[in-house]
Amino acid sequence: MNLPNYFLADLGDNSALSATIVTDAGQTLKRNRAQYLAGRPASSLVKVLHDVGENWLDEEFPFRRIALEQGPAATGFSRPVLQAGLDQFFRRLTGDELLALLQQDLGEPHRLDAFVSSAPELKTGRRSFARGPELVAHITAGTLPNSTLQLMVLSLLAKSAQFVKCGRGGAFLPRLFAHSLYEADRKLGACIEIADWPGGNEALEAALFAEADVVTASGRDETLAAIRPRIPARARFLPYGHKLSFLYLTKESLAGFNAKKLIHRAAADIVAWDQSGCLSPHVIYVENNPDIPPELFAARLAGELAALEDSHPRGPVSAAESAHIAGRRSIYEVRAAHSPETKQWTSENSTAWTVVFEAEQHFAVSCLNRFVYVKPVNDLDELIKGIEPVHGRISTMGLAAGDDRSGEIALRLANWGVTRICPVGSMQDPPLAWRHDGRPALADFLSWTDWET
Repeated sequence: MNLPNYFLADLGDNSALSATIVTDAGQTLKRNRAQYLAGRPASSLVKVLHDVGENWLDEEFPFRRIALEQGPAATGFSRPVLQAGLDQFFRRLTGDELLALLQQDLGEPHRLDAFVSSAPELKTGRRSFARGPELVAHITAGTLPNSTLQLMVLSLLAKSAQFVKCGRGGAFLPRLFAHSLYEADRKLGACIEIADWPGGNEALEAALFAEADVVTASGRDETLAAIRPRIPARARFLPYGHKLSFLYLTKESLAGFNAKKLIHRAAADIVAWDQSGCLSPHVIYVENNPDIPPELFAARLAGELAALEDSHPRGPVSAAESAHIAGRRSIYEVRAAHSPETKQWTSENSTAWTVVFEAEQHFAVSCLNRFVYVKPVNDLDELIKGIEPVHGRISTMGLAAGDDRSGEIALRLANWGVTRICPVGSMQDPPLAWRHDGRPALADFLSWTDWET
């Protein structure tokens, strides 16, 4: 990938990075932010981001072409899977969605530009102004790009410089996105840094944390716990830990011709990003019903995954991942041989996909890479009992239910702790304004000043 050397990640091997280089980069970013970003109207930032989003949807856009041509080797996702995931993100990067995000988190979209009063505040003589941090440091994990791209967008909307530290091998797509922003607006590009070094380099991370006002981190809970005590007291820490997700299909939703559509959409949720994200379903809970019993649903889902393997093949997996899948399959092969309450469908001569049906209702954590469980329940009470072992760890529930039940189900699961409920087929396609882990999308970055007159 021949790109100009605008960012540290462009230099290739970042093993020679030092704490001094990271410190200098952080200080340069803050100077650039003061000069180029802090005083820009939010509307100007929205326009640039909107235009960049449109560019990425153009098949001839150079950065998109690089992403799709070189991305499979760099990320491990097949071209169709990569294309679908990027298109989902950039279709969301519109002026309307960006303004909706500002409205949602600020109340008034111009509060990043000036003191503004909402209608209730006018009565009390109060105005409010929101300001973003000088420098946000992002500690990212893995090769799944959309969460990193979203954090980059949020930082720009907050008028913050940002230093994106990618995990080893995870800089490919954030780097391309940063270059596309630099091409669209060099002054904005000068407020971004991308680097790539192995996690746990405490000297480099300490230098970065010392310059940052806000630190975001994504990854395993153990990793976040290790980072937390190293964040300076003056800085804000925003951790995004490992979460789990599932699907719930009621008996009403599976009636008639709707079942075929739902099976296709459920398969799409599994195939998206090869089931590698926190928004990917581990388990599909299917209510017992006469139209498509849960076991039949599992069998038809297997057929759908087989068809999608032809059009949207899973990327390669490591020897360890393949062995893990094979070992898990062996367990269920034995169980299926001794119990009619367990069945398994698998891809031939590969670990490309696996569907396990079992009557046991407790939530099962998948080994991912398109390995999914289908479990029967009679009603919502049984569902909640089944997911109780992972209470506090659930992110998203994909829901298919009739209008007469959807409100009740949504409210009960919200009170239980689910932070996002969406239609089946859109689990990996959250809106830009999505409240990640139940927290405000943009407002987490901001500090406020109230002016009382």
